[in-house]
Amino acid sequence: MFNNFVRFVQEMYSTTELIPLHAPQFNGNEKKYLLEAIDSTFVSSVGEFVDKFEHKVAEYTGVKYAVATVNGTAALHMALQLSGVRKDTEVITQSLTFVATCNAIYYCNAKPIFIDVDKETLGLSPVSLKAFLEEYGELRNDGCCWNKKSNKKIAACLPMHTFGFPVRLQEIKKICDDYHIELVEDAAESLGSLYKNKHVGMFGKISAISFNGNKIITSGGGGMILTNSKELAIRAKHLTTTAKIAHRWNFEHDDIGYNYRLPNLNAALGVAQMEELPERLASKRIIAQHYQKWGDDYGLQFMREPYETRSNYWLNVALTQDQQQRDIMLEVTNKHDIMTRPTWSPMHKLRMNNGCQRDELINTLWIHERVVNVPSSAHFKN
Repeated sequence: MFNNFVRFVQEMYSTTELIPLHAPQFNGNEKKYLLEAIDSTFVSSVGEFVDKFEHKVAEYTGVKYAVATVNGTAALHMALQLSGVRKDTEVITQSLTFVATCNAIYYCNAKPIFIDVDKETLGLSPVSLKAFLEEYGELRNDGCCWNKKSNKKIAACLPMHTFGFPVRLQEIKKICDDYHIELVEDAAESLGSLYKNKHVGMFGKISAISFNGNKIITSGGGGMILTNSKELAIRAKHLTTTAKIAHRWNFEHDDIGYNYRLPNLNAALGVAQMEELPERLASKRIIAQHYQKWGDDYGLQFMREPYETRSNYWLNVALTQDQQQRDIMLEVTNKHDIMTRPTWSPMHKLRMNNGCQRDELINTLWIHERVVNVPSSAHFKN
């Protein structure tokens, strides 16, 4: 079966050479805008393309404010900090995620709690969230939710839309509201993904997306904080610009800030990429349909977008029968220069997360033993 799969992918991408997992594509105004940024001499964290990029992302996603950052991890760090995640607090998240999700929590001197995911979404399960909070969550007189086991405040809940498949946001949001926990969305992989016809990243007070080189569009590096709160947006821009007080010549700072602003050169690339996003999304849906049809014909399951969602299909997901079949698929495809990958090692298995509270993570382990990500670059030939 997997030799047939190799031929299928090679035919879809019209090559027998290396087929990457997700390569960037530059077919628009990237070079033009980069030259304009260079000619302007504003190549660092100030320039018109930064403002244009923020405006385009805000307009596309439907949020009121977008604040550009140097990468998605920086955006997530700021989103958590602005949500009240502090030293000796905790953040509920999923173990099935990229390490940046946990790193951002640790940057706030907080600690993650790992709960299980849904098989249908690959993201944080509202059933597991509710079960955990019913057992360990306690609303106290200060109006905050405290973990009865650790005696620490649970400051935020951080679901990640894995590979661009939206989690069950409405249910998660209600549970968070009931327990007075801030919802922060890690939407790093999900630009263009919708939940009940609304772009992800809009359901909590604040969220973060990524424009890394392997994302659906890229600004080289780059990330974005999304929020509908003017106050949070102003604070985010201030803190990510070293907390400098605006003045024509004086250098004064009123807080511990971060040098997290996106350079104008990167933003120029991002503006050009945003112009290509609708076509990119359409192409990726066609690719996903090709995989799903092949899987139906050959007996291999591919992830389909959950009910009432629209996935950007950033990375297409094959679900093998077990770990043995997963490893055979990885071996055969990579041997033939078709880049495929398993999920990240679950976060609770990493050394730095030893001792973190977690539930049984049954679905997390089941998914990790079966998932294979397959080439999903948008530029393929019919």
